[in-house]
Amino acid sequence: MDHTAYRRAEHVGLASLGLATSGLLISIYLTIEHYTTSTLLACPESATINCQKVTTSQWSHVGPIPVALVGLVYFTVMSMLCTPIAWRRRPLDRIRVGAAAVGVLSAVYLVWIELFRVNAICLWCTAIHICTVGLLATVLWSTTAQRT
Repeated sequence: MDHTAYRRAEHVGLASLGLATSGLLISIYLTIEHYTTSTLLACPESATINCQKVTTSQWSHVGPIPVALVGLVYFTVMSMLCTPIAWRRRPLDRIRVGAAAVGVLSAVYLVWIELFRVNAICLWCTAIHICTVGLLATVLWSTTAQRT
């Protein structure tokens, strides 16, 4: 790989770390909100946008585990996988891509739940979903750029 392509892949790798860290910070916020039963979700409340309705719905748990906590664990792992040191480890490429793909599949499912079961959208959750899709895009881009 030429030097320019390597630098581009490195920048995209850093973008993946930024997205994973953003998702982690939002997940921390949502997890704190969940466990403190706070109603300060800083989200407008209307018929369509209602974070409280989404984050307290029957679908806000995977078994006994809050979805916010699942997100926190997911973005912690993705943040570690997207550090510059981790990007230098080629064997992690498949794990990184697989984990990012699972994240997007989960996001698609959760958006479906919001739209068709809860009938409300959570802006914080939407930010998480955007981070997840962006994370998959940057992971794929960086992984393929490094291979050429």
